[in-house]
Amino acid sequence: MTSLPSIDDEQYQDDILRGVSRTFALTIPQLPEALRRVIGNAYLLCRITDTIEDDNALSSEQTRQLSQMFSEVVCGNVSAQLFADQLYPLLSNHTIPAEHDLIKNTPAVIRITHSFNATQRHALERCVRIMGQGMSDYQETESLEGLKDLPSMDQYCYYVAGVVGEMLTELFCDYSQEMNNHKTTLMRLSVSFGQGLQMTNILKDIWDDRKRGACWLPQDIFLKHGFNLSHLQPGNKDPRFQAGLAELLGVAKGHLQNALTYTSIIPPQEKGIRRFCLWAIGMAILTLNKINQHRDFSESTQVKISRRSVKATILTTSLFANQDWILELLFKLTSRNLPDVNGHNEIYLNNQTRDQ
Repeated sequence: MTSLPSIDDEQYQDDILRGVSRTFALTIPQLPEALRRVIGNAYLLCRITDTIEDDNALSSEQTRQLSQMFSEVVCGNVSAQLFADQLYPLLSNHTIPAEHDLIKNTPAVIRITHSFNATQRHALERCVRIMGQGMSDYQETESLEGLKDLPSMDQYCYYVAGVVGEMLTELFCDYSQEMNNHKTTLMRLSVSFGQGLQMTNILKDIWDDRKRGACWLPQDIFLKHGFNLSHLQPGNKDPRFQAGLAELLGVAKGHLQNALTYTSIIPPQEKGIRRFCLWAIGMAILTLNKINQHRDFSESTQVKISRRSVKATILTTSLFANQDWILELLFKLTSRNLPDVNGHNEIYLNNQTRDQ
């Protein structure tokens, strides 16, 4: 049985969050106090899962075994200390020092996890289980050839981010009865929200991923334009590749439009939750704009948005957080130069039949 969390555990969670993610260390404090602790903890659980998947010193078999073990840790069936003792010595220099520290202190994180109510724990447990299993499946097949098609990319994005959207929605609906009244709609949109953010990351990180032997782009989109992803090189000026990239930018834009619809359903008085969502949407749109302007970019730093842009996004979305018509107008203005892809997102939403 896990002991109750201490003041030190709570302090550790706050400190390590700043160490592993500047973005979430910025957005999570915007949430209502009742949600900050559980969502901060949820992020760290996902980060531990991600660390298992990302460290290339681990074999596929070790990755799968440790992911399954961590899922059992979150459920309370396996000791967090035993897990930390097994994984920590295996981590390579590929994993950043803050993540080494996070793995070493898994028991502190888990003590907080096990203090949540039953609904919250179920949401976290489900997310970690699906994410770990799905990411392990995809890791075993990753190559420079890309994914088979757009539905395969959709499925990958679900495992990495869509399931996180579902988890957050469960937590929001547990917190707010008004949001719970719209739970079915929010659940469908939450997966699309997650996909929009993850597609932005995939497009931004094309070249970083290729350096480590992975490509998460869908072959069918590029083959349709006459380009084979196995021929992809940094700084590619081939108009056929750029046409495929443009189509994916349009798909991502559509998902972020769904993300804005999701945000508009959140009660206007819940400005903190709205800010949490809006900052992510705003930064994703600015990143897509940079990629669109530099389709021949060769490294992610070339399409990274400036701190000034981040500050402007935070200021503007915070100012109009409860004004839906202004937010819609801002979205249209900031995304006006991005390509449009008609039809995909309606089909995508209609196919959202995930098990809740």
